[in-house]
Amino acid sequence: MGGGRRRIRFSKIYTFSWYSRRAFVNEPDCLEARNLAYVSNYVSTTKYTVATFLPKSLFEQFRRVANIYFLISACLSFTPLAPYTAVSAVVPLIVVIGATMVKEAVEDWRRFQQDQSASGGGEFDSTDWKNLRVGDIVKVEKDHFFPADLVLLSSSYEDGICYVETMNLDGETNLKLKQALDSTSSSQEDSSFRDFRAVIKCEDPNANLYTFIGTMDYQGQQDSKLRNTEHIFGAVIFTGQDTKVMQNATDPPSKRSKVERKMDKIIYLLLCMLFLIAAIGSVFFGIATDEDLSGGKMKRWYLRPDDTEIYFDPKRVAAASIFHALTAMLLFSYFIPISSTMFINQDVAMYYEEADKPAHARTSNLNEELGQVDTVLSDKTGTLTCNSMEFIKCSIAGIAYGRGVTEVERALAKRKGSPLPPRSEDSEWSDGAAPAPAVKGFNFKDERIMGGNWVNEPRSDAIQRFFRLLAVCHTAIPELDEDSGKISYEAEELGFEFYQRTQTSISINELDPSSGRIVQRGYKLLNILEFNSTRKRMSVVVRDAEGKLLLLSKGADNVMFERLAKGGREFEEATKEHIKEYADAGLRTLILAYRELAEEEYQAFNKLFTEAKNSISADRADKVDEAADKIEQNLILLGATAVEDKLQNGVPECIDKLAQAGIKIWVLTGDKMETAINIGFACSLLREGMKKIIITLDSPEIKALEKEGNKSTISKASKANVVQQITEGKSSLSKSKTDAFALIIDGKSLAYALEDDVKNIFLSLAVGCASVICCRSSPSRRPWSVTRLVKTGTGNTTLAIGDGANDVGMLQEADIGIGISGFEGMQFRFLERLLLVHGHWCYRRLSTMICYFFYKNITFGFTLFLFEAYTSFSGQAAYNDWFMSFYNVFFTSLPAIALGVFDQDVSARYCLKFPILYQEGVQNVLFRWRRIIGWMLNGVCNAVVVFFFCAAALEHQAFRKGGEVISRDIFGAVMYTCVVWVVNCQMALSISYFTLIQHVFVWGSIATWYLFLLAYGLRRGVGPRAFLLVLTLLVVVATLIPYFAYAAIRMRFFPMYHGMIQWLRHEGQCDDPEYCQMVRQRSLRVTTVGYTARIEAKSGHRHRKHKVHSNLYAS
Repeated sequence: MGGGRRRIRFSKIYTFSWYSRRAFVNEPDCLEARNLAYVSNYVSTTKYTVATFLPKSLFEQFRRVANIYFLISACLSFTPLAPYTAVSAVVPLIVVIGATMVKEAVEDWRRFQQDQSASGGGEFDSTDWKNLRVGDIVKVEKDHFFPADLVLLSSSYEDGICYVETMNLDGETNLKLKQALDSTSSSQEDSSFRDFRAVIKCEDPNANLYTFIGTMDYQGQQDSKLRNTEHIFGAVIFTGQDTKVMQNATDPPSKRSKVERKMDKIIYLLLCMLFLIAAIGSVFFGIATDEDLSGGKMKRWYLRPDDTEIYFDPKRVAAASIFHALTAMLLFSYFIPISSTMFINQDVAMYYEEADKPAHARTSNLNEELGQVDTVLSDKTGTLTCNSMEFIKCSIAGIAYGRGVTEVERALAKRKGSPLPPRSEDSEWSDGAAPAPAVKGFNFKDERIMGGNWVNEPRSDAIQRFFRLLAVCHTAIPELDEDSGKISYEAEELGFEFYQRTQTSISINELDPSSGRIVQRGYKLLNILEFNSTRKRMSVVVRDAEGKLLLLSKGADNVMFERLAKGGREFEEATKEHIKEYADAGLRTLILAYRELAEEEYQAFNKLFTEAKNSISADRADKVDEAADKIEQNLILLGATAVEDKLQNGVPECIDKLAQAGIKIWVLTGDKMETAINIGFACSLLREGMKKIIITLDSPEIKALEKEGNKSTISKASKANVVQQITEGKSSLSKSKTDAFALIIDGKSLAYALEDDVKNIFLSLAVGCASVICCRSSPSRRPWSVTRLVKTGTGNTTLAIGDGANDVGMLQEADIGIGISGFEGMQFRFLERLLLVHGHWCYRRLSTMICYFFYKNITFGFTLFLFEAYTSFSGQAAYNDWFMSFYNVFFTSLPAIALGVFDQDVSARYCLKFPILYQEGVQNVLFRWRRIIGWMLNGVCNAVVVFFFCAAALEHQAFRKGGEVISRDIFGAVMYTCVVWVVNCQMALSISYFTLIQHVFVWGSIATWYLFLLAYGLRRGVGPRAFLLVLTLLVVVATLIPYFAYAAIRMRFFPMYHGMIQWLRHEGQCDDPEYCQMVRQRSLRVTTVGYTARIEAKSGHRHRKHKVHSNLYAS
């Protein structure tokens, strides 16, 4: 260090003549660092802050048209136009808006707590993450997350390397190798950094995950995790909002459910009704006012038209009518209902025990949307499958090895009616011997090459090279098990064990065929040609103990076969045949090949490759790929590996239930078409008897054009070919109305199908199919474009489910995004309960609750209109100010909220047993205009009955000893009592599942009204108790009998899906197969996917066959 200052340049891609960002390493408190004023390391995902909560939350509340209307009404209530006091108008608005803001605050507080839990771990020198500043040196230990973006200074390895897991950033599970600068890698003790000083000059914060450039003047990375390295030391370079992960973060889109959007339309309808009746009232009021002084007589003498204000002045009728219209709009504001998840979070049936993770609803605004999903778009790897690869088969020198049976093979055998092959673990230990402990990722069984028997095979030399390549060509590192002290990842039964790795060497133990002993072999690691989604392969250049230079490669078949030498294709045809068989078995394959390099050839390559890696130009990555491509040629084929990515538990059953519910399922995967098709069969997405429409660009004509290399010609011909295939597919759909179709399309074809002039015809084909599988789809194409097409093209509710990393675009684009957290691939089965149970409940509860809210407000508001008409449209309110204020707050709202939270038309068991229930939400039968208007008309009818019954009973009735008739206050109190009873009893009739809370809320609301009446001093003035009870009972019975009769007739003769199931449950026939089948046959969407569809198809085939035989016999 004493040799003066050195400037070191490190990584990668942009070229700058100067760097604007400076980090003073280990001196974050120096004057220059303070002047830079970089952001803190505190990261917040909350929607609000203390300063912004009030204005932003108020803005959110007053985006709703109803709340704006009530705000205007509250302001006008301070003027003489108001028929009630200002306090009675303002208090309910404050209560409801305040309650909604409290709900928003609670949800945001939970997000804040999650931020705190994510910002409080990984301490070094007793400081929390949020306290880190640019320039601090931090120590990160194994399996801990990086607290900020760091420049690696050193690690527990002598050569300063570490392995980083970036799954939460880019969805990739493979570890990334990082290496410190030679000048700092020797500092491996805490004390080494006590006097460490350096200045890092680098690029400004940006979103590029894989590039970084800067310089370090030296004397003498958050949401990625350190793996397989005990600890590292790093200098903080970006903090908080400047980190790569936050630069890549996008604000979640504002999503509103269809129910909420439709509510706005209903509010507009009610506003139009309000303006209409206000206008009608003002016209009649104007006519009556104009006649008040006609003929020198005062008709409405009590208004003193000869000496009055402008509001009742017969000489200024036009102005009086306008003012009356404003008064009426305030009076009839009760037509508009004022606005007002935990069960998903607390459902133990959606708890994943292994990861200790329950389901978590991040927002309560979209819960009802869960009951209206029409299409599910799913990632495959890590969502339908476990993303845990197991080595199960291989092809070496044209010979297939591996006795294991995959889940897809078992499904294939079941489809074909063949005897089911035994599970490999069952057959292996059928003699009663204890099985060997399972090794993660290794499920290979074949006595021909296990236990060292491969030395007796005819091509043992190729087998040796094959497994040697597997042991050397990778970026894994050995990991010791803490209990046994053995390496966790190994396949020693094959005779090859990778046991040590450094930055420059790889060591393995392998079986020597000549001596039969295990010998140690070391390989000098010269270059790693890394895997990426463009190259689809990885290679290493190593020098063995004899000094030979070897290029070892593995990759996808479509890029590896074209790189084989003419003399290296000895096993090509046999290997291709095996690959096809492996794809049919649902396995993922890699081709293995190698070649020896001449010293001169390697030196030329190494010079070119080193120059490309050290380049800081914008095309650095292209230069590196070009250098690698030049040497990855003329390879000699060794064979292929096949690994199984197993389906999650419960996936076929879940897909079957969703299909019965009428939900369409799209799967997007990067697998080969054959693999995707067979995975589709294994998970019940496809079945025998379905007609498959396959759109692919693997035709001989397109391949011939690709060989010619004219990109323009290839593009035009490919697009025309795709359009032709789509057109033919639509023709097949139109010809058959009974057959089930599945659409399978590859990635190249999908690119053309999503172009603007093609996407509509592609969508019309896709929506006519029972299931859609998009194969070989690249991550750049998958996240949002397909989802957006389905969402905007169909107008139906879409749900996307993925691992939450590379699928985040798809999740944000869909109406509902379901992210899998923690372990990939263990939660898809919960989709069944989330949609069919909670989705159905939420949709039905909210739809009924909203209809009820409009009903009860129209019932109340229309009594005001009738009373005003009864009083010659004078603008006089029928009720006391506080009666009107508390109507929506205390006397009618709690029962509706209880219904919206607790009601269940059928139990969870029956929701799952009869998925047809879910179609109520998909078809929107509970919130269509006919039902909404029906509830509104019910409210109008109830208001008419209440008003005229009360008016007829009380108008000429003498209530006092002196013979006086009732006053307006008493009449209003009696009519109000009847309204409270009617709307709460209507709620009781609408509830399917009574709980103690609902009983308390319904009957408690009525009791609260009587307590309020007593406290207000009107209880004694409303007349004889018996008379009031009889009148109330008569009004309630008269108003509810029509609804009760309608509901009974509908349940008995025209039941909806939930009504049929309630009837079956009541009759005790829910377990009768015949009755259950009758219910399922009422489905508007025929079940075409899943094992239920397969059974029904076989049953239908037998029925048709039997019918044919019967006809033949009859003839």
